[in-house]
Amino acid sequence: QVQLVESGGGLVQPGGSLRLSCVASESIFSIYGMGWYRQAPGNQRELVAVIAGGGRTTYADSVKGRFTISRDNAKNTGYLQMNSLKPEDTAVYYCSTNTPLRAYWGQGTQVTVSS
Repeated sequence: QVQLVESGGGLVQPGGSLRLSCVASESIFSIYGMGWYRQAPGNQRELVAVIAGGGRTTYADSVKGRFTISRDNAKNTGYLQMNSLKPEDTAVYYCSTNTPLRAYWGQGTQVTVSS
């Protein structure tokens, strides 16, 4: 059973930065990749960014140029560097990884962008 634990959320002013971390209980990201998703109140969960097992990255149009996804295989950790944050980035952010058997999700971390 893979466990994912996110951290790094918080309250930040517009234009500020945060870095989210996602620690996996196993060395899984280098094989299956990982992604960051977010869900704002009243909205469906949406993809933010994905890094494939081979390292290829994909971003939602709304975060391109502002967010950067990365990972440290030695630490079983994925990151989401978020810069130039906007109020519309406010959401619960989740990390996830998909294996052939199932998808695993973290518990989420709240990001609030407000002055």
